[in-house]
Amino acid sequence: MAAPFFSTPFQPYVYQSPQENVTPFQILGGEAQIVQIMLKPQEKIVARPGSMCYMSGSVRMENVYIPENEVGMWQWLFGKAVTSIVLLNQGSSDGFVGISAPSLARILPIDLAMFGGEILCQPDAFLCSLNDVKVNNTTDQRARNIVVGAEGFLRQKLTGQGLAFIVAGGSVVQKNLEVGEELAVDVSCIAALSGTVNVQIKYNGPMRRVVFGLLFGDNLVTAVLTGPGIVFIQSLPFQRFSQRIASGYIPKHEGKS
Repeated sequence: MAAPFFSTPFQPYVYQSPQENVTPFQILGGEAQIVQIMLKPQEKIVARPGSMCYMSGSVRMENVYIPENEVGMWQWLFGKAVTSIVLLNQGSSDGFVGISAPSLARILPIDLAMFGGEILCQPDAFLCSLNDVKVNNTTDQRARNIVVGAEGFLRQKLTGQGLAFIVAGGSVVQKNLEVGEELAVDVSCIAALSGTVNVQIKYNGPMRRVVFGLLFGDNLVTAVLTGPGIVFIQSLPFQRFSQRIASGYIPKHEGKS
């Protein structure tokens, strides 16, 4: 007997844009995706270092420090990139660039105009952008919201009216929160959310267990999200994926004593 069907308030992420002149792009692949972006003459994109996969002959790449993409001591201290690559089409005809996800991740196109010009993302979520997009790395100054590890309190904020591409692991669903509606999500499963969503951190056990829970993925830290706004949820964050690989690795000894 088939299981009964029931509807949920979640839905797959579908890209929408209110702008008339949208840059043509195509997302290729199922996992570890590539976004292929068409560039008009003198049009450029900004991307994270190491993300360029291929480009047409008319495109030139330069690794630069972008002042408007603010970085701070925390980003430098924890080994985060403080430069970006700029890919400019210097030809007289259209060119193209292929930007790849850094891991087994899906690429989400985000038109910031649809989110009031601001969206908060997980650390290192930003992949590339076109036109008016500014990347800030922010910290939550509330002591109770600071969790162990740089990834726990360093997050990215994208602002502007341009088109940004971010990455998320596994399957991605979105939830439109109504005013006052609450949703509890494991902190590592939050890929991005709009700036109107209120976030409160809830510890589901003693601090000592919380520390090891963050290291080994025991769901001991939950984020309580309150609408209005939109949240993007990922089923397999990179931290959880890497921990499962590490826990399944058993060194093999060639000889016996």
